[in-house]
Amino acid sequence: MARSTQFFFLSFILIWSISLTAFGATTIHPDEKKALEVIAKSLGKNDWNFDIDPCSNQPNWATPKPAHPSPRLNIVENNVTCNCSISADNFCHVVEITLKGQNLPGTLPPELNRLRYLQIIDFSRNYLNGTIPKEWGSMMNIRNISLPSNRLTGSIPVEIANISTLIQLDLTANQMSGIIPRELGNLTQIRTLKMSSNNFTGELPATLAKLTTLRDFEISDNQFSGKVPDFIKNWTNIGTLTIQGSGLSGPIPSEISLLRNLSELRISDLNGLEYSPLPPLDNMPLLKNLILRNCKINGTLPKYLGTIPTLKHLDLSFNNISGTIPDTFDDINGAKFIFLTGNLLTGSVPAWKKNVDVDLSYNNLSISQGNQICQSDKLNLFSPSLAHNDIGTVSCLRDCPKSLYSLYINCGGKHAIVKKRSYDDDSDSSGAAKFHVSPTGNWAFSSTGIFIDGDQLGETYFPRNITTLTMADTELYMTARGSPISLTYYAFCLANGGYTVNLHFAEIMFTDDQTYASLGRRVFDIYLQGNPVQKDFNIAKEAGGVGKKVIKQFKDIVVSSNTLEIRLYWAGKGTQSLPNRSVYGPLISAISVESDSPPGSISTVAVVGIVVAAIVIIILVFGILWWKGCFGKKNSLARELNSLDVQTGIFTLRQIKAATDNFDVSNKIGEGGFGPVYKGCLPNGTLIAVKQLSSKSKQGNREFLNEIGMISALQHPYLVKLHGCCVEGDQLMLVYEYLENNSLARALFGPEEHQIKLDWSRRQKICVGIAKGLAYLHEESRLKVVHRDIKATNVLLDTNLDPKISDFGLAKLDEEDNTHISTRIVGTYGYMAPEYAMHGKLTDKADVYSFGIVALEIVSGRSNTMYRSKEEAFYLLEWAQLLHERGDLLEIVDKRLGSDFNKKEAMVMINVGLLCTNDTSNLRPPMSSVVSMLEGRTVVPEFVSESNEVMDEKKLQEMSQYYSQIDENSKVSKSQSRSLSIKDQCTGSCPLDSSSWDEKN
Repeated sequence: MARSTQFFFLSFILIWSISLTAFGATTIHPDEKKALEVIAKSLGKNDWNFDIDPCSNQPNWATPKPAHPSPRLNIVENNVTCNCSISADNFCHVVEITLKGQNLPGTLPPELNRLRYLQIIDFSRNYLNGTIPKEWGSMMNIRNISLPSNRLTGSIPVEIANISTLIQLDLTANQMSGIIPRELGNLTQIRTLKMSSNNFTGELPATLAKLTTLRDFEISDNQFSGKVPDFIKNWTNIGTLTIQGSGLSGPIPSEISLLRNLSELRISDLNGLEYSPLPPLDNMPLLKNLILRNCKINGTLPKYLGTIPTLKHLDLSFNNISGTIPDTFDDINGAKFIFLTGNLLTGSVPAWKKNVDVDLSYNNLSISQGNQICQSDKLNLFSPSLAHNDIGTVSCLRDCPKSLYSLYINCGGKHAIVKKRSYDDDSDSSGAAKFHVSPTGNWAFSSTGIFIDGDQLGETYFPRNITTLTMADTELYMTARGSPISLTYYAFCLANGGYTVNLHFAEIMFTDDQTYASLGRRVFDIYLQGNPVQKDFNIAKEAGGVGKKVIKQFKDIVVSSNTLEIRLYWAGKGTQSLPNRSVYGPLISAISVESDSPPGSISTVAVVGIVVAAIVIIILVFGILWWKGCFGKKNSLARELNSLDVQTGIFTLRQIKAATDNFDVSNKIGEGGFGPVYKGCLPNGTLIAVKQLSSKSKQGNREFLNEIGMISALQHPYLVKLHGCCVEGDQLMLVYEYLENNSLARALFGPEEHQIKLDWSRRQKICVGIAKGLAYLHEESRLKVVHRDIKATNVLLDTNLDPKISDFGLAKLDEEDNTHISTRIVGTYGYMAPEYAMHGKLTDKADVYSFGIVALEIVSGRSNTMYRSKEEAFYLLEWAQLLHERGDLLEIVDKRLGSDFNKKEAMVMINVGLLCTNDTSNLRPPMSSVVSMLEGRTVVPEFVSESNEVMDEKKLQEMSQYYSQIDENSKVSKSQSRSLSIKDQCTGSCPLDSSSWDEKN
């Protein structure tokens, strides 16, 4: 009996194991179930029911995928897919996790590496933050990592390159930074690599040339440097190449012609100054969408472009293409959209098919007498040269019965009366190639482009508000007019003269909540009268959030020929798919234009009287000045200059004109507090910077003499060197050494094309150098000087990127027997110490405060006052103080540095910046102590914000004593550090004087 029982039991086990082998397992592996519980917690996924087996394919764990997926992106997917047929295994294993559009608020879980068989990770369109875990690099079966439209930060972990099976990596629309790891070149099976809409920097590593399996490469909207690499010629399998607003420079390499499999080629808005012809594209039989916009392309249009059978979308707008349009374009095969806007094309207009949208606006084409309009169905031919009858044979605009002195437009909306101003209706339909004259006949708009990947919402050019508006005049902001590429408003009935232009904006297409719909970034450029007035404008950023209005005001805009042109242009930056596809590009809510001299503001008789009186006064003043000998050799300014006994060269106006090529505009390198600054070259080859006192300058003779006197007495490696000056008639000029790298402000946060990549060691050296320069001014020089206007624009960078403090026009001598100097308040808002800004109390601690702001700017790469109005000028400082309270100071570090910086030094610099900006001047350290702290020779004392703690007198005394002790221990002996006299320092390169010049000059 026992034998039979044992035999029966063994038979049962055998049958059970055979059934498992035959029919597969049905339950998840216990370790993977535990891992999923941890993963759910990390992601913030709270609706998984672990009482149900994750591999059961129940609704809790899987949503059926639609048979016909919608083109819209707001699809919610919740799928955990398992494989229960793995050989010699009795459990099911997770092979795919897809959680799309669920607004998950958590972080990416490192524990995904515990799912050994995982192949697909898709967390698209959530609200995830944090970094990509380096632990993911150990997952050896992963084929797809899709993380677009989240809040991810940090750099790409190099460990990701260990995943040899990886086919797709999609990081689009996050906030990641740093350089692209060269190790990504080891992903030998990668087909899709998408990194658009992040903050990546540096050059594309040459190792990417090895990615010969690439099918899709997208890097738009980043901050890369260098040129479009020619190694793309190796990607012979690639079908989609997208490089728009990437930061890369042109020209487009001719090797691109080797990519025969391209169907999508989108390159736009390249940096650099190098022009080149259109690269050869006649060997691309699959090309469907060709966008080479604003790529510095010159030359003529090749005939073959009109014969590519697959071409549907052609965009070569905003280049320098000249010549005529080839006759092959008359019957271009199958094309639906052709954009050649903003070129130099001439000749006649081809006979386009009616089903093709064509924009040829802003060219020099001739329009036949039989076509007396600039808009014909889907053809936009508008050009300012054809706007009026007195300019060309064609009038695109109506005649103006009278000149206007104001203009109000409710962009994209109906007629509205707001604050007694009547805003014109602008609700006419838009389109891909649209020119429309307003019902009033006083203005028109021209819109170019399509939302090429548009879904139903994105294709509308009239976005409607989807958030809560906070402004009072909501009728101007409920709707707006948008455009995929370029939107131009053209007013043509304004009286000539100066105007104030107000552009009204509100971001109405993003939400104000913690969902992926709030993560969009809209960025575009603004031009007035053809001149750029704001680059990388972000509505929500400047307004302080979505649903809030911001009015950008531009004064002194000159209207001539009765015309005003307002152009908004998308330069390839910002997200393009949040909250839906095509939410990007220019967007404007309203326009108001008002004359600075409207009729009735002053009568003609009054004007004549004022002019006559002014002439009389001028004659009297000039007579008195001449009588007093204020001209010629008896110039009082010259006498004052001689009385200063300065040891610098005195240049003649002729010599300065010769050095600057008569102040040629090409030599103008900036605009300072005095006026324009020009680059020049002395006969001996020395480069100089000439600061010319402008008649409009807020600074005058006193400041001019002050700067000469100050700098002539100060010599230090971190102070700008003054070669001399020119005082001749009403011409006042200072001649400095030329510093080729311009200002620290431009290097850190100036226009993108002028920024300099400053690594951490260079930033540290710059910060220390500025501190040493100020320590010299305050404590080491013969004269004790308070600069009064320390800011990033007044710190110049030489060839080696060493800092030099400039602009001493506002400096004052510090009187040692006074605790402070009560003085007229001058300087720059946002950098002024509170006691100085409010009460005029000036000590060297005012400079310490300004230095603290500059230190925070250096470490963060942000301007203290770039994004705020005067009422909110301390944005950067307030942010740093908030981060200090939260214990997360490293968050302020410039994201362009990635992880490549010294955290210890960064913490020191931030804490020193906070210490220097203390509201109480006595708690700010002397600059010699700052130098000691930055160099690591002294510990930085704890910063205590008075906003959080009321400091008693004892605390103040303790801190003051601490700084005094540091000062005594670290200060360089004055006997060793005092400057030599000017005469003693002249060793072979003395300041030039007029006798050293060739008489021919």
